[in-house]
Amino acid sequence: MNPALLLLLLFVGLPLFELYFLIQVGSEFGAIPTIALSVFTAVLGGMLVRFQGITTLMRVRATLERDEVPALEMLEGALLLVAGFFLLLPGFLTDFVGFLCLIPPVRRAMVLFFLRRSGTMQSPSPPGDAQTPNPKVIEGEFRREDE
Repeated sequence: MNPALLLLLLFVGLPLFELYFLIQVGSEFGAIPTIALSVFTAVLGGMLVRFQGITTLMRVRATLERDEVPALEMLEGALLLVAGFFLLLPGFLTDFVGFLCLIPPVRRAMVLFFLRRSGTMQSPSPPGDAQTPNPKVIEGEFRREDE
């Protein structure tokens, strides 16, 4: 898909859809309850993002203490940042996506899906699999200096 078309849909289409949906909910329940619900989801989302962020930070520290790279935890933290941004935007679709990103198994699945889709992470091949394409072989000569 063309990136310019995707950005146009994101920056024009999404706010228009959110506005339409807010008007529909407002006409059904009233303006004050709709505004109160929108503010409530923003406040609740902010508190949940803060709690999840602290939990993710603790997992990063535990991973670092084991001398491992906290790559998945850092990507989950970035996804929490996106979730917080979506929850602060007024609208119910962005709130749904933001709350969806706050569920830890869903968040981990989204990160793993992105890593597999981008080619960064591949499923491991079984041991002894001879179908490894183009194994790296470095040929050369050596001599010992201590003799």
